[in-house]
Amino acid sequence: MSRGLNKVMIIGHLGRDPEMRYTPSGRPVTNFNVATSHSWNTSDGERRTETEWFNIVAWGNLAEICNQYLKKGQQVYIEGRLQTRKWEDEDGNRRSSVEVVAKEMVMLGNRKRAEGDAGSDVEALDDNFFDEDEDEFPF
Repeated sequence: MSRGLNKVMIIGHLGRDPEMRYTPSGRPVTNFNVATSHSWNTSDGERRTETEWFNIVAWGNLAEICNQYLKKGQQVYIEGRLQTRKWEDEDGNRRSSVEVVAKEMVMLGNRKRAEGDAGSDVEALDDNFFDEDEDEFPF
């Protein structure tokens, strides 16, 4: 029996505030994007930086936490798996998108205490708090 591995770990900054919605059965799902940067020096000594954007989707309790505590520009660690989503657009064209299905999220960087921010309460959440089943899609 062969085994596979599909695990992604990203540290980056949110490009926009998270957007949460609910599936027809009432399950919360939150989408946001995270930018990572990679820098290197060319053979001419010129410094180059490249930014990669990742679409993130979180389900269940993790979706609610991401929606409540994450904001545009905030640094975050996301751990999850890659998933390709396929659909047909209004014109009948086949489309696909690769996204990271988040299993774990940790807020990083400077903490700016906003009014009503629970701060350290989020750090206390363990892996058992988050839903394991991510098979339901809101599309």
